[in-house]
Amino acid sequence: MVVAAEAAAAAAAEAEAAAALFSEVQVSHQRHYDGVVFPPILSPNRDFPLKCGTDLSSFLEAIEAHKPWLESRLREAGAILFRGFPVGSASDFERVVEAFGFEEFPYVGGIGLRSKVLDRIVTASDAPPHLKIPFHHEMAHAIEFPSKLIFFCEVKPSSGGETPIALSHVIYQRMKERHPEFVQQLDDHGLVYSRFLVEDDDTSSAFGRGWKSMLATDDKTVAEQRAAEKGMKLEWLEDGVRTTMGPLPATRFDRIRQRQVWFNSMIGSYTGPSDTRNDPTKCVMFGDGRYLPADIVYDCQKILEEESVAIPWEDGDVLLVDNWAVLHARRSFVPPRRVLASLCK
Repeated sequence: MVVAAEAAAAAAAEAEAAAALFSEVQVSHQRHYDGVVFPPILSPNRDFPLKCGTDLSSFLEAIEAHKPWLESRLREAGAILFRGFPVGSASDFERVVEAFGFEEFPYVGGIGLRSKVLDRIVTASDAPPHLKIPFHHEMAHAIEFPSKLIFFCEVKPSSGGETPIALSHVIYQRMKERHPEFVQQLDDHGLVYSRFLVEDDDTSSAFGRGWKSMLATDDKTVAEQRAAEKGMKLEWLEDGVRTTMGPLPATRFDRIRQRQVWFNSMIGSYTGPSDTRNDPTKCVMFGDGRYLPADIVYDCQKILEEESVAIPWEDGDVLLVDNWAVLHARRSFVPPRRVLASLCK
């Protein structure tokens, strides 16, 4: 009991110290789950004349000094939005990423279009502005995926362009209540993801990454080796390659939070863009090869929209997301909009 009391006292002291730098603000878009705000928004504390709100190095020092407290808030809420801090460029953002101390997760095997900006920084998506990107967990279609994502708004959209987020355990609970037999089938069989890729990127599609950039090589032998490492099967065809992943779990157990989560890319694959080579309704199926019931898939999409939070971006915003706990999407927008990202292990 003495040890527990000491730990509680230390946690309280850490929270008090962090409160001297970080002030929590409220906006109408946030939601509350079991008394927890989703997501918390942290801004510089105006009551203390510290340079955290005007000097980037002070913000970086605050992150490093209060990393345990910030990580505890992330475990509790699933995502944190930092607003009002002096993060103005890609290089500033990279310094913020490094201050958190998370190891880089290489973006190999993902199908979304992205451009490298700096060593650890990529564009969040190069998909055309008029396209929506459906809800998904980052790289849930793969056997390896990042545990954390960090987004940065360098240039806010003229309109639209939000990055909606939703809590995975809430989606799991609602799906199990509404469609228990479907969820059981997912648990029994998992999901298989399949997609046809051409050699080069198709910039007109949200999922237009070609196999060369997806596997970071133009050598088919190397591509096969890298695909095998990712658990991906390749079928070479005359004008491209068909990729197959799975069966993979559609729900997973979050050991940190001790709860089951809705962890998949079902909506992203099923409602994603179609083209002459890919029928989205066949890009994701039950692990035993059966097609998914459209009515339940679209009901899941509706539930995601109902439970989502879409806070309009402001210049300099940094959004830290736990990929185990939160799904994300992207709404269409009117340019300009520049949102960058970093994937972390």
